[in-house]
Amino acid sequence: MIIEKSSNPRIGNFDPENFDFGDHFIDHMVICEYENGQWNEPKVMPYGPLSFTPANMTFNYGQACFEGMKAYKDKEGNVFLFRPEKNFKRINKSAVRLAMPEVPEEVFMNGLKALMDVDRAWIPSAEGTSLYIRPLIFATEEALKARISNKYMFAIVATPVKSYYTKPVSVKISDYYSRAASGGVGAAKAAGNYAGAFYPTQLAIKEGYEQVIWTDDATHEYFEESGTMNVFVRINNTIYTPKTSDKILDGVTRDSFIQLAKRRGIEVVEGDVKVIDVLDAHAKGELKEVWGVGTAVVTSVFEALGYKGEKYELPKLPEGESYAMLLKKDLVDIQTNVAEDPFGWRVKVEEGFAETL
Repeated sequence: MIIEKSSNPRIGNFDPENFDFGDHFIDHMVICEYENGQWNEPKVMPYGPLSFTPANMTFNYGQACFEGMKAYKDKEGNVFLFRPEKNFKRINKSAVRLAMPEVPEEVFMNGLKALMDVDRAWIPSAEGTSLYIRPLIFATEEALKARISNKYMFAIVATPVKSYYTKPVSVKISDYYSRAASGGVGAAKAAGNYAGAFYPTQLAIKEGYEQVIWTDDATHEYFEESGTMNVFVRINNTIYTPKTSDKILDGVTRDSFIQLAKRRGIEVVEGDVKVIDVLDAHAKGELKEVWGVGTAVVTSVFEALGYKGEKYELPKLPEGESYAMLLKKDLVDIQTNVAEDPFGWRVKVEEGFAETL
């Protein structure tokens, strides 16, 4: 691996007390190019723009996927990744679905760890903060032909972040738009999935909601995801979440929440979550919580659901009674090295790792 350090680092101008989600980028990035049927040597290099023409095949045919993951720093300055092997496997699952070449494990893992080592000063340690990491693969060939590209780029960029949502949000249950269709690319983190979700979300915002709960494309009777998150519903003391499929992303945070809940003895049911059953539970006073989970947000608790012109307020649970917040604390404590890690999820980035490559 080639390590090319910046001659003009910007870390000295970064104020860790005053920044917004995703508006600063660390001093370096990982770049690795694919051509002639193979991946070239990866490089850690200064962060900056890349040169492409409008004929880049990604812009025209949409071969692009990405991952979302985080690095954390504990009070002693140690740097940790969280379940990076899951992101490695999932980005390649996305790549296969979009007819792109898979990234070798050593390119992904060594590039990721080297970047975290070189820019460890950018990783904040204050409560609620982390470094959001974006690995991505996209076509780079210059050609206007409706076919797969012959050239690709794997890259990793990262940005310091704090809480995505700072208060509970209201969400609209979609009865028309869907995020994904059977046989489509819903289970892949394809860039186009997000573009297609923006318009319905804007319509929901105009109605006074912050996000959308996506329903199935065939009947709109079943919960699938919420915004860019997996969704959980608590009825009485049981947690329900839609099972993963070719329409629903296999979220790392989703899987972590399920395992943490089971470890606490909380019943979790992965299966169909019907809109009518959720509203019926609300009418009976049995609907305790609905929330979304994802790497960026960790947990977003919903304060109200909107459906067919009606708004259903959700209970405001006393502190300590919310499963969503209890499981969030369990997760964050593991991620930030505050608690023991019985699952082996935390991966330490050794200082000086980049120099060993």
